[in-house]
Amino acid sequence: MVTSIVLYIDGVASHRVSSGAPPNSGETAVTLNVEGIQSDYGALLCNLAVSPGSALLDPATEGLKQDLTVEVTSVATPVKRTWSKGMLPGVFPVPLTLVRDVERWPFDRYNAGPFAVEMFIGGAQTPQRAQVMIVDRLPGWKVHASGPSKARPRAAYQVEIQRAASTMVFAVVILCILIAIAGAAVLVAVQTLRDRRKFQSPMMAWYAAMLFAVVPLRNALPGSPAFGSWIDMTIVLWVLVALVVSMLLYIACWWRHLRPDSGGEDPAEQRPTEILSGRSS
Repeated sequence: MVTSIVLYIDGVASHRVSSGAPPNSGETAVTLNVEGIQSDYGALLCNLAVSPGSALLDPATEGLKQDLTVEVTSVATPVKRTWSKGMLPGVFPVPLTLVRDVERWPFDRYNAGPFAVEMFIGGAQTPQRAQVMIVDRLPGWKVHASGPSKARPRAAYQVEIQRAASTMVFAVVILCILIAIAGAAVLVAVQTLRDRRKFQSPMMAWYAAMLFAVVPLRNALPGSPAFGSWIDMTIVLWVLVALVVSMLLYIACWWRHLRPDSGGEDPAEQRPTEILSGRSS
């Protein structure tokens, strides 16, 4: 229990993942918060926060001295936002297209980028490359980022995400539960068929309940892997086969153990007749 709590806290904790040094107090700070992922894993949902430095702000109004344009360039559609003089920049959404590797679930990885954040100040035609601080705020995932360094000061940013350890452990536990259900069903059916255990009619309801519980358990897997993936071919399908075969074996036990008597009348019904005939003689 303690281990699961520690893994959960590690999977939901927010932390900075970019490798660059944070900007100085007077410089413009650009923060990319990774906050969500589309249901089809096609895009990474981020919010870009711009905090202008003191050189861009008017001390009297605390607004911009001149127009400011921030553009996020990537392999997908660029995102561009402009603030006029006197305004104060804020936060705006930035979707990043993901390259997926779904066949390796739950050890799948997703990549976004390369992308860069550029700023146009005033009427300047030449952009300034902004230094971005990337923050992981995506629960259940681990975010890794790479960007400019001393050796490559103009390098673009790239983001890679993978499932957190807590999510992978949860998926493995669900799969172990499915395998345990199938194993228990086969064991009970075989032992009853070999007359090692007595037939119990309520077990038929248990087999039916376990058979209908497989699909909900499969859908409870984190990320809901695509139907027809290796999970279905190697585990879910054979769990269903094992449950159906076990249920058929248990039905055969029911047929054998509860067959009707072939001796004519019930001996309990014959006994009063025998007693009366003995008295009359």
